[in-house]
Amino acid sequence: MSEEQSTPKTPPGPQPEEIRFFGTTWVNHDNGYGARRAGVAVGSLAAAVAGCFVLRFGYQGLEIADVGGFVNILVVVMFAVCSAIAFRKTWEGFVRRPADPAREESLRSLKAIGFVGSLLAYFFRSLTEAPGESLRRAEYETALERYEKRRGTRTGNPAARKKPKPKRK
Repeated sequence: MSEEQSTPKTPPGPQPEEIRFFGTTWVNHDNGYGARRAGVAVGSLAAAVAGCFVLRFGYQGLEIADVGGFVNILVVVMFAVCSAIAFRKTWEGFVRRPADPAREESLRSLKAIGFVGSLLAYFFRSLTEAPGESLRRAEYETALERYEKRRGTRTGNPAARKKPKPKRK
């Protein structure tokens, strides 16, 4: 079998962007899209619960070490604030692209500390759609409209058009 026959040809025009765990099934909601969404919801909730247990074990370690009430409160407040910020930033990432990617990159460690918030945002968003689907759908539909508009304005080969004859005086 030749290489041309073995690789499927991509259709002309813009291609949809893949979403983690969903690929491009979000476009037509096919190939197990509903099952994937349910799996993502259950998986992200289970990971958030497991993360809470890990944080609880860490807190118990602080209690055993008897580091003091101030440090215990400080750790709880830090994880709560980081989780809230991570939730908000993750949720905003599903709705629009970041205006400043460098700032988002600088918040990466904060989002890692508040991983429970990110997992909960992923869980709640997957209850209604694939996380980031509305953003990517809007971008994809805009790209398709632009592509169709460009293709529609072109009629034939412009080089083959007849040139007007010069006027004689």
